[in-house]
Amino acid sequence: MPEITRFYGIIIKMFFKPKEHEPSHIHAIYGEYIGIFDINTLQMTDGDLPLKAQKLVEEWLTTNQMELLKMWKTQVIKKLPPLE
Repeated sequence: MPEITRFYGIIIKMFFKPKEHEPSHIHAIYGEYIGIFDINTLQMTDGDLPLKAQKLVEEWLTTNQMELLKMWKTQVIKKLPPLE
C-alpha cells in the first residue's frame, strides 16, 4: 500500500483502486490504531483511531481532498505534503 504522507506519527496510505472497493478512501495508521476515511465525506468510516488523530486526519483531508479523489480515479499515487 503506497504511502502518501506522514505527520505527527500518522501514516496516510491508499491502495490502488483495482485492489480496493468504493467508496474512495484512505487508510490512516497511528501506532497500533487504524482508521479508514471516506475521501468524499472526510469522515472515519471504520477503525479505532483516537479522536485527536481523527481530527488531524480530517484536517489534512480537507486540504487534500481534490488531489486524493484524482489519485483514486487515475490510480496514480504521489506524495502529498504533511499537515503542518
